[in-house]
Amino acid sequence: MSRVGQKPIPIPSNVKLIIEGSCVKVSGPKGDMQQVVPEPITVRHESETLYVERPSDERTHKALHGLARALLANNVHGVSNGFEKSLEIIGVGYRAEAQGQKLTLQLGYSHPIVFDVPKNVGVKVEGNTVKLESCDKQLLGETAAKIRSFRPPEPYKGKGIRYSDEQVRRKVGKRNV
Repeated sequence: MSRVGQKPIPIPSNVKLIIEGSCVKVSGPKGDMQQVVPEPITVRHESETLYVERPSDERTHKALHGLARALLANNVHGVSNGFEKSLEIIGVGYRAEAQGQKLTLQLGYSHPIVFDVPKNVGVKVEGNTVKLESCDKQLLGETAAKIRSFRPPEPYKGKGIRYSDEQVRRKVGKRNV
C-alpha cells in the first residue's frame, strides 16, 4: 500500500479547488496552478479535505497513487504558503544584482551572466544571497539548479554558488613534502 497516497490532503480556507475530470485546478493567495492526474487515479473532494484513490493494488497504480497525491499536496501548499529557496554566492568579486525578472551574475568570468528568471518565480538579492520564491515547487527547483550550474562550488576553496543548506566537501590542497 502507498503510505503517501493514503494520506488525505487538508485544504486551507483561503484555497479554492475545482475538479474537472482528471484536471485539478487550485487557486489561492500566492497564485493559480493546475495538475492533470494520471488516468486510473481518481480525486475526491469532501468539505476541507482532498482524497486521492486508486482502482487496484497493481504496482503501477500504487506508484501513480503516491505521485498524484504528492503533486496535489505541493500545489495546495504552494498556492497557500509558497515555496522558497536561497542560494549563497561565495568568492572574491562574485556578486549578483536583480532588475525585475533579470538576474545579473558576476562570477569571475570575463563577462557578466544575465539570466532571465521565469515569470512565476520572484527573485530578491540581499548581499551575497539570492532568494527565489514561487508557488510552483518544480519550477523553483529547476530555476535554482540552473543558477547554481553557472558556477558550482569547487572543493578546494569553496568558491561558487551553493544552496544555503548545502554542505560542500572540502579537499586538502598541495603540500610541501
